[in-house]
Amino acid sequence: MNTTVSDKSPPLLSTEFDGINRYWDHSNITHAAKILPGEYYVSAQGELITTVLGSCVAACIRDRSSGVGGMNHFMLPHAESYKGNTAKKMLSVAGRYGNVAMEKLINCILSNGGNRDNLEFKIFGGARVLDIDSEVGYRNIQFVTEYLKLEEFRIEAEDVGGVHPRKVNYFPETGKVMMKKLKRINGSSLKNRELRYHDELDQQPIEGDVTFFTK
Repeated sequence: MNTTVSDKSPPLLSTEFDGINRYWDHSNITHAAKILPGEYYVSAQGELITTVLGSCVAACIRDRSSGVGGMNHFMLPHAESYKGNTAKKMLSVAGRYGNVAMEKLINCILSNGGNRDNLEFKIFGGARVLDIDSEVGYRNIQFVTEYLKLEEFRIEAEDVGGVHPRKVNYFPETGKVMMKKLKRINGSSLKNRELRYHDELDQQPIEGDVTFFTK
């Protein structure tokens, strides 16, 4: 009897990860989880976490001692209406915002054995990928930088800003990051998504080492 890759996947740490796309990554020879805008994922089993960023920002966070860690992918800086005990449907929407995305990722790591004093932070994204005067990427970088400063966390590594989208592969167990800068967007779903972020930002008030790979 054949065993599928999904059968071998490590157990989920939270029911919130039920909808995450998990698969076997043949290139890196490991289980992987791909997160989309508004999602986050935490693993304690040596998985790879990957995403593609435009003006969005991803924070890669792990406990250096235990190896439990994860990544988020947020699109806009701040959701004013979010409350910690909001219904699950609201959480999936609220995860698009930096303040919620950071809270949920850190809390999930801590609730699965992480220690606040052992946390390591790396941040990526925030590119200006549209040929218009958009501040979405800048505001996202500004938010996450100020958030970590206020929480007295140090950024170990970062690659933010610029004009190119990024693909980020993160290995929480070791803290290794592999990042690739992509071609600028043209007529694509990513471009349409970025235009929506630009329009929405106008409506809201704003309160280590990295390994680069080329293919």
